Amino acid sequence: MPRSTGTYRTTAAGGEKISAFIPHPLPPKNPPLALADELAQLHSDALSAIRVLDIAGAMVPSAHWFLYGFVRKEAVISSQIEGTQATLIDVVAYEATHKADRPSDVEEVCNYVDALAFARAELAKPKGLPLCTRLLCEAHKRLMAGTRGADKNPGAVRTSQNWIGGSRPGNARFVPPPPDAVPKALSDLEGWINRTDPLPPLVRAGMAHVQFETIHPFLDGNGRIGRLLVALLLEQWGVLTSPLLYLSLAFKKHRTEYYRHLGAVRTAGDWEGWTAFYLRCVRESAEDGARTARRLFELLDRDRRDFANHQAATVTAIRLLDLLPDHPVVTLPRVMDLLKTTKPTAGKAIDSLCKGKILVETTGKQRDRIYIYDAYLKILAEDTAI
Repeated sequence: MPRSTGTYRTTAAGGEKISAFIPHPLPPKNPPLALADELAQLHSDALSAIRVLDIAGAMVPSAHWFLYGFVRKEAVISSQIEGTQATLIDVVAYEATHKADRPSDVEEVCNYVDALAFARAELAKPKGLPLCTRLLCEAHKRLMAGTRGADKNPGAVRTSQNWIGGSRPGNARFVPPPPDAVPKALSDLEGWINRTDPLPPLVRAGMAHVQFETIHPFLDGNGRIGRLLVALLLEQWGVLTSPLLYLSLAFKKHRTEYYRHLGAVRTAGDWEGWTAFYLRCVRESAEDGARTARRLFELLDRDRRDFANHQAATVTAIRLLDLLPDHPVVTLPRVMDLLKTTKPTAGKAIDSLCKGKILVETTGKQRDRIYIYDAYLKILAEDTAI
């Protein structure tokens, strides 16, 4: 007999009767989720991959190097899952130039970065918000600011019925809890997150994601906040020292499986199937992140060494090279600001890096030129194209 993970309530929405699902509080019961055999091995493998990723991130001279790129990569892919068309190149170019071909899509990704930064800052403050519904609402407000979902009550828990899939509630693939049941469901999830549980933190983060997606407390942006929640929990619970895991890449690659496992938890109580899938995704993402980190570190080390011996090298150009991982797209005014120097000196530094084949000019224009650290971005942007 399948495990029960919730109850259905018949209610009305859009002038038709629907069955809305109200999840039971975590953790699963009758029977409880047990990490044995395959699940235990998958958990061990995922943790090992995460430790390697953590070490890779700690090996570089500046922790911001990988954090900058990996957070934006997660933001881009998480937003792409929801239909956003912006790429990583679009985002870093916009941050340097404040110009974009798809400004609304780029803004959605930048909002994700802002929402994560806000939440991490709050959790790091001695008197900041804990990981709670209010924190997620504040993150949601930043996620939706000025975007296509700005008219869907940013930062506010919904007070109307929503649904997933289908053209109306009556033919939806899934109908989340009625609005009057959402506050208690969120309160139960918050309580479970902030108390001890025998299940390992990595597994609990995956379960919290499913529960949040099932509650679907906002009118829009639930998927992105639900994936952001995993990043916050893994850092809060000490699984990772910083949000270097771009888990959304595996969810995107295995999207059909991802939705199937979410549904199986609700319909059949299959927490085991979800947990196995999630742990495989964690391992896959961590291994990909560690490989990317090593490749970026090797590129940076090689480029710095080679450029230092290049006839065009200057002290100012080497200073600029050291800043490029945090600013892989630059303009002349941006370099003047980064180096706190004059226009001629900044221009010479850019010219030196172009001669050393570090920077590539992308516009072909004489004015308002844009320069990219092409080799670096090609590695970082893999799997983020539309």
